[in-house]
Amino acid sequence: MRRTRSEVPLAVAMEDGFRPAAPPAWMRWLPFAYVALVLLLEVTLQEEWAVSFFLIALPAIAAYAFGPVVVAALTVFAILLEGALAAVSHHLGENHHVTADIATAVVGILSTALAAHRSRQERSLVHANSVAEALMRALLRPVPHQVGHVLAASLYRPSEAGTMVGGDLLDIRATRAGERAIVGDVRGKGLPAVRTVAAILGSFREAAYEAEDLPAVAARLERRLAREAEEIPDEELFATAVLIEYDSLAHRVTVTNHGHVEPVLISCGEVRMLEGPPALPLGLGGLAAEDGPVVWSHRLTRGDVLLLVTDGLVEARDTSGDFYPLVDRLRHRFEGRAAPGPAEVVNFLNTDLPRHTRNLHDDIAMLAIAPHSQI
Repeated sequence: MRRTRSEVPLAVAMEDGFRPAAPPAWMRWLPFAYVALVLLLEVTLQEEWAVSFFLIALPAIAAYAFGPVVVAALTVFAILLEGALAAVSHHLGENHHVTADIATAVVGILSTALAAHRSRQERSLVHANSVAEALMRALLRPVPHQVGHVLAASLYRPSEAGTMVGGDLLDIRATRAGERAIVGDVRGKGLPAVRTVAAILGSFREAAYEAEDLPAVAARLERRLAREAEEIPDEELFATAVLIEYDSLAHRVTVTNHGHVEPVLISCGEVRMLEGPPALPLGLGGLAAEDGPVVWSHRLTRGDVLLLVTDGLVEARDTSGDFYPLVDRLRHRFEGRAAPGPAEVVNFLNTDLPRHTRNLHDDIAMLAIAPHSQI
């Protein structure tokens, strides 16, 4: 699967922890290219210009890519090279050359201090990022290739570069009642949304194993979100979500949709939305007249793929303002062909979406499952 912005490594693992990623190659070679340029100008212009004075900037250039030891060494090198060039032109003892050497030393001392400060900041930033990454991975755990009786594949693409988790969520669990999964989208963005995501996922991971059926799972999430709204406080806190439960004995998937994007079924070379009775988003269940969410079922057999996505995918716009045509794109790729696997569907969407839109304005989460065996 193609690497996304959020998967670019911020640090390289070491035995004792992490270290900052190396700067770009051009930045590392820049000081040496600068020295070569100065020598070329010295040969070309000869004594018309005091080209060696340009070496005063060498320590500052090196401070962008190297640590304090290398910057200090390049400072000494610049002073010695200035002296050598002055000696060749027989100006070694002149005041302006001595002044240039002193200026190079001062710039070198400041640049060495700057490089040391930059190195400390990089180590501090890498440490903070590594802790944040560990916490985020604990929150949004990778989906295994096989979960119980289904094959699974997932993708999470946050809209903000440099983050791993936003306001979308997904998870799947193998329980005695069957494989239970959730894909959802929390209202809001930033850290408050991440907090709500953590609350929902934590509650789902408990309820998935303990609740007797899917409405009971939804009821647990509803109560947890209500408590979260009181703690924040936020009277308008809610989350859209679709919950599913796969029964491998009955070859059936049960769905409850809380104001979320409808699941997409790829079956026998056909692609279509699975529509059923809707329910209010989680957190707004108290406004409903009925006792609980309505559940509905659909047959899911080997060769079928069920895809769950968040609205960040279907609402991604191209340059003309048109939404991403999810069903049409899946039909174009998979209709009338052999049954794809979950990973094939997710990989296709991961590569096809950037062709439709270059800038994502919302998080995207998707989960695809397919029955693994018949019982």
